[in-house]
Amino acid sequence: MKLTKSLSLLSLSFSLACAPFAALTHAETLWSDNSLTALHGKNYEVNYSLSSDDSTRNVLTFEHASGHSWGDLFIFSDYLVSDDDSSELYTEISPRLSLGKLSGSELAFGPVKDVLLAGQLELGNMDDPDHLTATGPHFTNKLAGVGFDLAVPGFAYFQTNLYHRNNDDRADNEQLTLVWGLPFTLGSEQFLYDGFLDWASASRDVHASMNFTSQLKWDIGARAGKPKKLYAGLEYVHWNDKFGIKNGTWGIDSNERNINLLLKYHF
Repeated sequence: MKLTKSLSLLSLSFSLACAPFAALTHAETLWSDNSLTALHGKNYEVNYSLSSDDSTRNVLTFEHASGHSWGDLFIFSDYLVSDDDSSELYTEISPRLSLGKLSGSELAFGPVKDVLLAGQLELGNMDDPDHLTATGPHFTNKLAGVGFDLAVPGFAYFQTNLYHRNNDDRADNEQLTLVWGLPFTLGSEQFLYDGFLDWASASRDVHASMNFTSQLKWDIGARAGKPKKLYAGLEYVHWNDKFGIKNGTWGIDSNERNINLLLKYHF
């Protein structure tokens, strides 16, 4: 029942994100990719509600990425279940408007391939860990700023985004986000190393935090003649002062280090 409700919310989020762009005159989709990832890992630290043990988690992730005549769009939604049976649905919707494409001008300079107006919507919804209500803490954070597509040798893509964060339940702050994808070959086998780094500044009620999450994936689909379809690998999470909670506050260990097993399918 929880999963059905979560998938319905995901579908609604996707529709709301795409609706404004569908109205753009002569808008064209240049490419599109969707995927599902199953993750299992231990050594998770505090969750957003600070009220349950997150030691072990199973995560199902949906991702959508697409390029358009106006820019690009990335959406992901995590459905997370902790070992205390509490769960969370967390979604990010990240559209970026390409100033180069919209103006019809070449904005490349140095390693910069394009300049974009970047936005992001963060949607969180958790079960009450005490199971007293249907849902626990929820939040909506709005981010806006500027992005840069960079040409980095060997990388399929490399992005830098600078945001101002308008937070729902905390003081506003700033965020730097790096995103990358690095394909490589070892012998006859194909691999992909991709991930992101989020650094969020301190504010009056949160400490600065840094989340470095990356995945090393083996393209097992290529062995069956279907490259970039099915991957198996590992995800490593290195999160300092998770959720802006300084490590050691109230006796909480908020420095997270964990490795997840993963299986990812593109459709």
